[in-house]
Amino acid sequence: MTLETRGQGTAQCQGNTLTGHAAVFNSPADLGEFAEVIRPGAFARSLASGASVAALYHHDSMALLGTTKSGTLELREDNHGLAFSLELPSTTYARDLAELVKRGDVSGCSFGFTVPDGGDRWEQRSNGKPLRELLAVDLREVTITSVPAYPDTSVALRSMPREPRIIFLDSLWMRTL
Repeated sequence: MTLETRGQGTAQCQGNTLTGHAAVFNSPADLGEFAEVIRPGAFARSLASGASVAALYHHDSMALLGTTKSGTLELREDNHGLAFSLELPSTTYARDLAELVKRGDVSGCSFGFTVPDGGDRWEQRSNGKPLRELLAVDLREVTITSVPAYPDTSVALRSMPREPRIIFLDSLWMRTL
């Protein structure tokens, strides 16, 4: 199965914890050739399975932020969508991410998933564009991103202690080439 990614949700940061929604129910998104909507209960089976889900920055496995297995990422469905609480690690990219969220440069959430047999339903709409309803997905990851697929995505920083300015040694090295 091919991993699909979608961006939709909200997040806030308090201290070193991001909280919010990685996906929102009943909020249609135009994905070009078709529209898609996530229905309530779509994540229930996946969450009940106990499979480890990773939190990433921009769907990059090298920018791991936490996992359900370690307890640094908590996920649950509520009336609004897929709620999460993520304890950010003390890494350079996590501190950078917190700063970018605070500034508003990063303002979205996303998730990666596969669809099991019977997990989606397609409908031809009167406007000619098919609608895909996600009824059950196998959740693989949630991500914080600046390029979400869904338009109602937002990330906000509630409060965060000011961190010292971080100098990227890699970028300094690249400037010397």
